[in-house]
Amino acid sequence: MKSKIRIASGQGFWGDLLTAPVDQVTKGPIDYMMMDYLAEVTMSIMQKQKRKDPNLGYARDLIPLIEKILPICLERNIKVITNGGGVNPVACAEAILQVARRLGVKKLKVGVVVGDDILDRIDELGSHGMELKNMETGENLKTVRERLQSANVYFGAFPIIEALRGGAQIVITGRTTDTGLTLAPMIHEFEWSASDWNKLAAGTVAGHILECGGQSTGGNFSGDWRSVPDLAHIGFPIAEATPDGEIVITKHDRTGGMVTLQTVKEQLLYEIGDPRQYITPDCVADFTTIQLEQVGPDRVKVSGVQGKEATKFYKVSMSYLDGYTAIGTLTYTWPDALEKARRADEILRTRVRDLGLEFEEMRTEFLGYNACHGPLANAIQEPNEVVLRVGVRSPEYGAVERFGKELAPLILTGPPSVTGFAGGRPKPSEVVSYWPALLPKGAVTPSVQFHEI
Repeated sequence: MKSKIRIASGQGFWGDLLTAPVDQVTKGPIDYMMMDYLAEVTMSIMQKQKRKDPNLGYARDLIPLIEKILPICLERNIKVITNGGGVNPVACAEAILQVARRLGVKKLKVGVVVGDDILDRIDELGSHGMELKNMETGENLKTVRERLQSANVYFGAFPIIEALRGGAQIVITGRTTDTGLTLAPMIHEFEWSASDWNKLAAGTVAGHILECGGQSTGGNFSGDWRSVPDLAHIGFPIAEATPDGEIVITKHDRTGGMVTLQTVKEQLLYEIGDPRQYITPDCVADFTTIQLEQVGPDRVKVSGVQGKEATKFYKVSMSYLDGYTAIGTLTYTWPDALEKARRADEILRTRVRDLGLEFEEMRTEFLGYNACHGPLANAIQEPNEVVLRVGVRSPEYGAVERFGKELAPLILTGPPSVTGFAGGRPKPSEVVSYWPALLPKGAVTPSVQFHEI
């Protein structure tokens, strides 16, 4: 058993800093790199891509990235774990093997976790009494059944562990919890029991700190953000873990950003509900028991974490089509920029009303004045420019399309000094809404496939 392992965060979301994973494998020692690509809306986007092309449905950024780092990872024995497989992890694995062959790699084993996609099983599950009601509203799934786009179970760390025990150098998953990507190598390397709740909770907390990439090393820092050094070259976080469940959050030397009590605390507060009940498929972590200590420059120790037995349910993330939206902008300049923008909005709303168009929502924001803070915004006497942004939402495609045709006429039939319409008419786009549900763990079983050369 190793006395310590170093798990690096390489991506915090699909579209994150592309240089971060390269830095993590080249600028210092690590044993594992986890890369988190998935959000709720991401799955529906990937599902659409897969429908158009059965070879797609995963994070395509991942493939050129693997091409850059694979030789280094193999040379240094760095294992990569990622949920970038999206709704098509098998195709993702095959694309990675194609890259490996092109690079002349003679031996590579990729573990693929499958079974999380239950879109084709919705009716079967319902026939067995698993209605997948909205866990927030109690609404019956039947109300949106015909509009479902994706349905994925959040698996945890243990399918990844199976892949690692099978010798996988890269593990590709679908919808896996962000924390499970970090927890899995700890359980694997330290042979933690599946019922050692405190240690599982400690690894889960470490995963929560790593899951958003640079957000725990000074990115998006709402404290003294000016004090964060060299954000242009921010170093992503690394969790140093030991068999007793103690974690130190750090980063590579000579990289930007910082690891302090404040940056780690901010990340710990990110997207949590009840801090005593941080629920994952692997355990329930009590965030109120976390002890933090600054033990050196860019080193924060995490200890004392307590956990409880996992629940008997998986969370299911589903998405469904929920109408259409269009958003358009016009920029009004000094003098009287705000007054012009407000008058343009009045004219637009009058014309829409005259046309008999009805929307579930029509929202106006004045960028540069109140878009972020609404009625709480400080008054600005004479702004240099204001961007009028108007959005509508409706179940009717035609109504949204017609709205888009009313924005451009304001240029010559509304207030003066307007610009910023080079993008053309705003076009309707589909609204994808989120449907969370619970599913008994016995209803679905993850499995692991191995693909290799």
